[in-house]
Amino acid sequence: MIDFGFDKIALIGAVALIVIGPEKLPRVARTVGHFVGKAQRYVAEVKAEVNRSIELEELQKMKSQFETAARDVESSVRSEVQEASNNLSQGWNDATAGLGQGLADATGDGSVGWTPAPPVYQHPHKNWRLKRGAVPAWYKQREGVRRHVQSGAARVARFRPPKSGGAAR
Repeated sequence: MIDFGFDKIALIGAVALIVIGPEKLPRVARTVGHFVGKAQRYVAEVKAEVNRSIELEELQKMKSQFETAARDVESSVRSEVQEASNNLSQGWNDATAGLGQGLADATGDGSVGWTPAPPVYQHPHKNWRLKRGAVPAWYKQREGVRRHVQSGAARVARFRPPKSGGAAR
């Protein structure tokens, strides 16, 4: 960049004062400052855009690396699972090879294995509309728990002592 020291700026200011004049110099300086600020903002925006594009490229590169790593892990896991499944089925076939013949001989009809009957649905025979509490009614009665809602006025009237006869107000 161009290096402006204090002496060069002072020389430019003196030339501008002579050429432009003292009356128009503040307005021209304001306009020049405005354009310099716009130029600085434009340069800052271009730098930010370049940085964003560089970061985007780096992120895309990292994404592709992670995707390839994930594919490699997936393929290795699939191959291991397939190998384990093959080993298990081979071991199962080896273990049950003699049992199938023994069961066929024991049943006599040549069928291999036994399958249980599926469970039969039984209706619960409950009255679903009836509200049921978790605490039994006999326990509530024994402990004195209120089972019916009463308003405050009804409760006061219920427990009010009886009026004594002959008392005047």
